[in-house]
Amino acid sequence: MAERWTRQRRVEQTRTLLLDAAEEVVARLGFGAASLEVIADAAGYSRGAIYSHFGTKEALFLAVMERQLERFLGGFTDIVDSFRAYNDLDVDKLAERWRELTIGGPERAALGYEFTLFLLRNPEARQQIAAQRQQTANSLADYIAAHLTHVGGRLRLPETTVARLLIATHEGVTLASHIDGEDLYRAFLELVLANVEPIGAESHSSGAVSTSGS
Repeated sequence: MAERWTRQRRVEQTRTLLLDAAEEVVARLGFGAASLEVIADAAGYSRGAIYSHFGTKEALFLAVMERQLERFLGGFTDIVDSFRAYNDLDVDKLAERWRELTIGGPERAALGYEFTLFLLRNPEARQQIAAQRQQTANSLADYIAAHLTHVGGRLRLPETTVARLLIATHEGVTLASHIDGEDLYRAFLELVLANVEPIGAESHSSGAVSTSGS
């Protein structure tokens, strides 16, 4: 018996196809040249579908970036869950997974730069989605805090600050590693994990995170 599609399922399917199309078109043409008509046509819909589900091109692409972040974090789930205590944190495992998740897809990291440059040049659009960008940072901060608490660790810097730094630098590390042929993943993660300490430690204490590859 064919599965019955509910209205919610249809809405989710339409959103998914529009997000897929936006990701593909912007990666190929750049954010400025990726018109709503081209994106909608690639998804098999009219431009009105984008307005109906996202409202604006900026909101559509922000949803693309949020989905990418969710998928990226999801790719670390098994490794993060394998860390049971603070001393289990292993920068080599994290760097290797980051490397695996980005191999063959530097154009996806370029999407973030495309959007960042657009917002830099368009203050009105930046203001319109400022709250959504803050929510993305808050969600990542909650993810970081929850997993660190699970292993008995904490950040020396505020979680939201670290989340914003990670969002701002992820594309740069990925693209620079690809362009220059130099693996920067591990070095960057060492900088991040240097700001992690066991719960109850003094703020100036040195970390004990595993860096076996150094």
